[in-house]
Amino acid sequence: MNMSSIQNKTIAIIGGGPGGLTLARLLQMRGAKVKVYERDTHRTVRVQGATLDLHYESGLKALEAAGLMPAFEANYRPGADKMVITDKTGKVLLRDEGDRTDEYARPEIDRGPLRDILLDSLRPDTVIWDSQFLSMEQKDGKWVISFKNGTSAEADLVVGADGANSKVRPYLTPIRPFFVGTTALEGAVYDAAEKIPHINHLLDGGKIFTLGDSRTLIVSAKGDGSLGFYIGFKSDADWATTSGIDFSEPHQVTEWFKREFEGWGDVWLELFENAEPNLIPRPQYCMPLDQDWPAQAGLTLIGDAAHLMPPYAGEGVNMAMLDALELADSLTNSDFADIRNAIAHYETNMRKRASETADITLQQTELMHSPEGLENMLAFFGGN
Repeated sequence: MNMSSIQNKTIAIIGGGPGGLTLARLLQMRGAKVKVYERDTHRTVRVQGATLDLHYESGLKALEAAGLMPAFEANYRPGADKMVITDKTGKVLLRDEGDRTDEYARPEIDRGPLRDILLDSLRPDTVIWDSQFLSMEQKDGKWVISFKNGTSAEADLVVGADGANSKVRPYLTPIRPFFVGTTALEGAVYDAAEKIPHINHLLDGGKIFTLGDSRTLIVSAKGDGSLGFYIGFKSDADWATTSGIDFSEPHQVTEWFKREFEGWGDVWLELFENAEPNLIPRPQYCMPLDQDWPAQAGLTLIGDAAHLMPPYAGEGVNMAMLDALELADSLTNSDFADIRNAIAHYETNMRKRASETADITLQQTELMHSPEGLENMLAFFGGN
């Protein structure tokens, strides 16, 4: 396959997260016709989620290939990789000032600025907003994609970059993720310095890791003055529905925390009492490590849609951006006779890499949510 064959193909990327936008940028740099279909109604929707630590061997490698490292360096948050490890009462046991330059360096950037960097790098009208994927079917060798807003689009190649609950994935494989035995409860507090000054001071622009009783609490500062937090604990897959908690009512979550996290410091109650708008339960799933499927000429996946795994090793966005780089490289590599062979090459390598990373992530998730979780974390960071 050569460059001209990509230029003559229409590529639809479903999902405008970091992976999808990185892929669009890389393909446009190489002459491809690309559209990104994103369910958000417009660009200025508030970007949720914790700050991102990008890795030199994956996320930053993709940004380098996309010519976006100067923009990253102008927007990342120096010092955001500092952290404290506490016990469940809030007692500080270890401080790490971050700003590493060694193999453990993980420069951090908020999701919003990263999204803006990627969006600003694309040609005008590349992203089609308010385009929630509904279904698609093949007609005359092309995919006809239907969206919830009543519009449709045609593409020669569809890339599912639509995350953990991918609607595109079932068109490629019936393989589903399995529950790993852990649920994370996600929340956000805005204007943290005013609303929860003690935790905000302890955070100091970085992260707090609190472990105890086979449970975790991770708090992350963001550049806009807000913070995100995640409570992790062992549970059944249907805990969110069987718990009886109305997650739009912070006091109900507060009472649950008091009851189930007995012995944890009252300092953490401020998180729940000031969370807005709602707390979100996120049961944790992972794709089977041995997943496989035959390559198609007009369909593939990147990111969580391809290899969902828990977040406890910080690999999700990094893997998605590396997927984007490797898929772009394969699609524009003249060594492959056609698109199907290029996709087969990408998918074979992607699944192998993802399986290895997911295995490490599952081990990390289990270690953090074990009785020895605090000791394990102190030993790891104390030795680095």
